[in-house]
Amino acid sequence: MTIHFIGAGPGAPDLITVRGRELIGRCPVCLYAGSLVPAALLGHCPPGARIVDTAPMSLDEIVAECRRAADAGQDVARLHSGDLSIWSALGEQVRRLEAEGIPYTVTPGVPSFSAAAAALGRELTLPELAQTVVLTRTSGRASAMPAGEDLKAFAATGATLAIHLSVHVLDKVVADLLPFYGADCPVAVVYRASWPDERVVRGTLATIAAEVAKSPIERTALILVGKVLSAHDFRESALYDAAYQRRFRGRVT
Repeated sequence: MTIHFIGAGPGAPDLITVRGRELIGRCPVCLYAGSLVPAALLGHCPPGARIVDTAPMSLDEIVAECRRAADAGQDVARLHSGDLSIWSALGEQVRRLEAEGIPYTVTPGVPSFSAAAAALGRELTLPELAQTVVLTRTSGRASAMPAGEDLKAFAATGATLAIHLSVHVLDKVVADLLPFYGADCPVAVVYRASWPDERVVRGTLATIAAEVAKSPIERTALILVGKVLSAHDFRESALYDAAYQRRFRGRVT
């Protein structure tokens, strides 16, 4: 048997990979994070599957469910929101499984920052404006930021910032970023990207707090900051430049 960790995507049930959907369909046990994984994905579970919402469960209880399935020789579809590579608690779960000798696989999913960028219709990297995207967050009750990993340090690079789990401290985020990006730097707050109730609030570092305050958002939102969000006067990339020769183009200029 195998525990299949599956990135279920940012919210829309059709934003799951084909591999992830097929794994759900053949696993007799499904453990899913009910607070963020859309219930529609459970429709892919086979008839009679044991379906367990892990939102109220502790790590010990989740691992116990995995052990129960392992002892019964049953594969498990373990669904997490977004992608498993960031803020998913994957690390602590696989550490336990490895200690118990339970095999597992990991199937990536569409991350929330990608869904937020899609909602905005924007590329987060543009030639000579920004070639780096920083995925970060601020300190919270569940986890403090390591020394050296703070918004001011990242802001000093001028990179595009995708700030997770921080809309509740938006005022502090703005205060930290203003000296580096300036008051006119574009900002977007994307609430529940790809869900039916998705909402986008646009502004600048000078205005975004007031814009969000008109209809407050307390959680499940991403803050995107950077010049790329409203840039129009930027150099076109070499990728499709007719004069740019590369290995696979084979053009005659």
